[in-house]
Amino acid sequence: MIQPHSSSRMLRADLHVHSYHSGHAGHLRILRARDCYSDPVTVYLTAKARGMDIVTITDHDSIDGCLEVLSRRPDANDFIMSEEIECRFPDSDLKVHIGAYGIDERIHRDVQPLRGSVFEVAAYLRSHDIFCSFNHPFFFFSEQIPLETYVEAVRALCPAIEVRNGTMLEAHNQLAASLAGATTARQRVPLVGIGGSDAHTLGRIGTTYTEAPGANREEFLASLKAGVARVGGRHGSVLREAREIYGVVAMYWASLLGHGRQSLSWRRRAFGIAFSAVSMPFEFMPLAVAVVHKRGEARRVAAYSRQWQSIAAMPQPSSCRDVDARRCAELIS
Repeated sequence: MIQPHSSSRMLRADLHVHSYHSGHAGHLRILRARDCYSDPVTVYLTAKARGMDIVTITDHDSIDGCLEVLSRRPDANDFIMSEEIECRFPDSDLKVHIGAYGIDERIHRDVQPLRGSVFEVAAYLRSHDIFCSFNHPFFFFSEQIPLETYVEAVRALCPAIEVRNGTMLEAHNQLAASLAGATTARQRVPLVGIGGSDAHTLGRIGTTYTEAPGANREEFLASLKAGVARVGGRHGSVLREAREIYGVVAMYWASLLGHGRQSLSWRRRAFGIAFSAVSMPFEFMPLAVAVVHKRGEARRVAAYSRQWQSIAAMPQPSSCRDVDARRCAELIS
């Protein structure tokens, strides 16, 4: 195993970035609007221009963007293949996102059938020594399971937690950092805290990041695994989320007019243009949407923070790291 060198300089990477290959947006699926329209190589070049020493793309359940970068830039020895894996808690409608770093095509292929259970995904990644993180832990969580149970799972499943997400509010990131930094009788070593912009447009790439010592991508990853990392950059806000939504909507309109990469038939483009024309007034409401989202996030995080303060003082169950996926599921059920 490659070891980090304490004398190496600090390398910087935005560990949460999306590209055109992140799939389609969850709302109004009939329009086939994409979650992100950023060209993968442009993502790479933008990250480098913003001072990132190491670059990665974490598309939703896809490595196509990473493969495209490596195909078009075979000399990119500062690029890490990664993805953001959407998983679920078994017997629950709670979904979570796991960032997996330094993977390959086999790892990606093998993990897809396991996504129905976050326990199986995490166990598989650990068994292959893949560094992974529990991303924006309170984005999907709305007490589908007890908070104490959820916190134990978050702390046990991955060696890292995303403690600075460039879309989430500062209070959200602070609560995530509290989870990462907590220790218990069974878990005496704090988890690694990482950061990334969660950029779905080019404008925010590199504005939130992780720093770790190393001379190359291998040593950078080794430092993350060793827990030698720090985060920097911006937290999320109403205006940052609104700009992101406006940016994706603008790129969708451009795609309907034939600009950029095309994946829609002319019939679907015609339908999208007609729908956009009819719904035009509502498509200028991202600021209102962002206000509603962030107010809801602030309320939830404030409530969870109060509960976490009492949970943190309580004895915790044994770690799920030392049991198989089925036993882990039983432990926290």
